[in-house]
Amino acid sequence: MGTEFLKIKDCEQAQDIIQQLFDKCCSPQNEEIDCKDAYGRILFNDVYSRIDFPPFDKALKDGFAILSEDSYGASEESPKTLEIIDFLEAGSTTDKSVEKGKCIEISTGAAMPDGANAVVMVEYCEKNDDKVNLFTSATLSQDVAKKGSDIEKGNLILEKGDVLNPGRIGVLLSQGFKSIEVYKKPTVGIISTGNEITLQGNDLDYGKIYDVNGNMIKADAESCGCDANFLGIVKDDYSQVRQKIQESLEDVDVLLCSGGTSAGLGDVIKHVIDELGEVYIHGISVQPGKPTIVGVIDNKLIIGLPGNPVSALMIFNAFISQPLSKLAGISKEFGVKKTYGKLTQRVHSPVGRMQYQLVKIDGEDVYPIFKDSGAIFSLSTANGYVKVEKSVELIDEGEEVEVFLFD
Repeated sequence: MGTEFLKIKDCEQAQDIIQQLFDKCCSPQNEEIDCKDAYGRILFNDVYSRIDFPPFDKALKDGFAILSEDSYGASEESPKTLEIIDFLEAGSTTDKSVEKGKCIEISTGAAMPDGANAVVMVEYCEKNDDKVNLFTSATLSQDVAKKGSDIEKGNLILEKGDVLNPGRIGVLLSQGFKSIEVYKKPTVGIISTGNEITLQGNDLDYGKIYDVNGNMIKADAESCGCDANFLGIVKDDYSQVRQKIQESLEDVDVLLCSGGTSAGLGDVIKHVIDELGEVYIHGISVQPGKPTIVGVIDNKLIIGLPGNPVSALMIFNAFISQPLSKLAGISKEFGVKKTYGKLTQRVHSPVGRMQYQLVKIDGEDVYPIFKDSGAIFSLSTANGYVKVEKSVELIDEGEEVEVFLFD
């Protein structure tokens, strides 16, 4: 079953094709969830206020609700004395109105009574039975939050694509929203293939290695806002791979497979896609990660990542994370984070193929990590990668480079 790479694409072509296939096969879906479960979710629609907030004029301090003009000229040497006609705590109301020479004792958050237009803080007052002495004057609306001063009814308060953090959830709750419409998380399945891999917890026989890609890619997909599941390991057997892919596609929006993607005799994913659907990309002109396959089966997107963990992670971050995040509704706040620094060592690159060079950043220094694509420890030390264009053969020590960050 050996074959050559038949549909190899350069990086720009591959990115365009992958995005087009996402647009064709996957459309953003919505669901309504309880606001108490909305943390971290993405708004599906713009949200407009239902009520004014605050919904009434309210006191901002404990004190006395007065007519501001009754306090003019008040001082410690010459206090103004008013009659207390009622007491209001938060949540209570009164049928009494504040008139000249009178006031109502009030707690923070209580609705302002009719007639009153200012609050004098309790610290500047002296209460004696049903009288109070004011030792300072108050301006109009002092320590009063006016109705609608924070949010006016009918205003745009949150936008489609906003990530619901505690503050934004608080805004929704203040408007009486019990539930809210959010982007439904795309479902992503991950399969690892290979005769040499085994799961953690099993004995590691000679010649075997523990699977890295399955749950590593699961974590990466979850960081893109997806509901991701590692679906297990399959041997490099055509019938087993075919059956596993067919079963898995029933329950996911996007299926990611690692391993089984190159042109070797033991690699079968391309042939499965060829039989069941259509291959659009068979190889990307990039290092590491050339043996990447992208296809469609029954209008479901299936992407075959290289088996080497570094290659798999690089391809995911460079080609899959952005369209996957867009599908999850994160496109508004999604951005590839970048920084700049100077190389501490020269980097050689094969002309004719884009190279993604792993790097570690320390201040303004950018340290290239020169290890093969199967070197796992390099993943834990790398902060990001540098793109070396296919026309560039050498970036010299001391040159400033653009670093694409993993976080």
